[in-house]
Amino acid sequence: MTWILNFLYLLTIIIASPFLYIHYRKRGKSFKLLRQRFCGVGQLNFELNDQAKTVWMHGVSVGEIHLLRQVVSALKSRFPTAQVVVSASTEGGLVEANKAFPELNVIPFPLDFSWAVKRSLATIKPDLIVLAESELWPNFLTINQNVRVPVIIVNARMSPKTQARYKRFSLLARWLFGKISAFGVQSPSMAAFLERIGIQQDRVFVTGSVKFDGVCNSKVDSKVQAFGKLFGLKENDLVWVAGSTQAPEESYLLQSFEEVKQNHKNLKLLLAPRQPSLFDATAGLLEESGLSFVRRTQLKDSLDHCPDVILLDSLGELRHVWGLADFGFVGGSLDGQRGGQNMIEPSAYGAPVFFGPHIWNFKDIARELVEAGGAVMISSPQEIPPVVAKFASDISLRNRMGESAKAYVESQQGATSKTLDILALFLNDQFRSKAA
Repeated sequence: MTWILNFLYLLTIIIASPFLYIHYRKRGKSFKLLRQRFCGVGQLNFELNDQAKTVWMHGVSVGEIHLLRQVVSALKSRFPTAQVVVSASTEGGLVEANKAFPELNVIPFPLDFSWAVKRSLATIKPDLIVLAESELWPNFLTINQNVRVPVIIVNARMSPKTQARYKRFSLLARWLFGKISAFGVQSPSMAAFLERIGIQQDRVFVTGSVKFDGVCNSKVDSKVQAFGKLFGLKENDLVWVAGSTQAPEESYLLQSFEEVKQNHKNLKLLLAPRQPSLFDATAGLLEESGLSFVRRTQLKDSLDHCPDVILLDSLGELRHVWGLADFGFVGGSLDGQRGGQNMIEPSAYGAPVFFGPHIWNFKDIARELVEAGGAVMISSPQEIPPVVAKFASDISLRNRMGESAKAYVESQQGATSKTLDILALFLNDQFRSKAA
């Protein structure tokens, strides 16, 4: 099976190679990461101790790496001698992982070719592999099953579309998921889905979302205050943070901002597109709008006064910038493709938020947050201006919803501890030999 997959993967790469070349050149991306992932990891920056347990933790990109911060910290606290290797699949994820874990080995996740997976496993020699949320590859799971290395998924979630796809091919899903030793899932509905396709109940654990734990929640945090000073924000400025946006949301937001600002002159917009590929395009929209703006990457010294818009064209800083928000918009929720981004971070600071209807990545959380009175769901871009105007003009509404949002986040915390309980089971030698 592995060599059949190798052949299919190679065939796909050969067919797609002209498009990959154009894509990489157009975006100025290096082929180095692709080569590393193709060959697998043969060397680590820090030597590992063969006598200590090694846990390989993987997060696809920036969001999953943020999630792993809390899990790695808790693991090191409960198992001080454990060694951790962290991997990511994207350039942004690797940059963030190196910033988050400077003392750990950070590696690119191998492509799903048998030689790349085997080389990486031979280098790391993991006792346990932990995948954050997703990244299920058949060769990777099969090879680990063959060498009896348990793989568990933490903070597992799945969009309705993905669930429907797996249900349509239930035999394939059962075969693939059968190679996973345990699932730590965010919600009972996810647990029920896994059980419906044939996963044994004793391998599924409902933990809640790790993203509730370890979130920044203080507006007077030194990093939050530093960004406020850098951006030149004043006490009477009204700050709207629009985070993790996806085209064409930036266009909707800028049009709405111009409209509402006519009656609220002190309104400022801190706009953070989700992907680096959107930074220049968003800067172009801002230039066309005539609004005053500054790109975050151009700021070396603190501004005297904040312009109309700060374009957050950086990675890893939104989690602190959310602390400046009087209210926020959570992106990836209007385009119908992304399934929404993390609304937990602004809520933890006590900032009321709104988002579009396409939030399947956070379906249960979004619903509960709205029910708790901490958020508003809109159905179309046309609803943005009246919602922003309402937030801008009603401080009592902002305070009331912000308190509800913060209380909701606090009520949901504890998933990291439950996740560590699962990891502890698999780091026990006797259990591991039985379960692997």
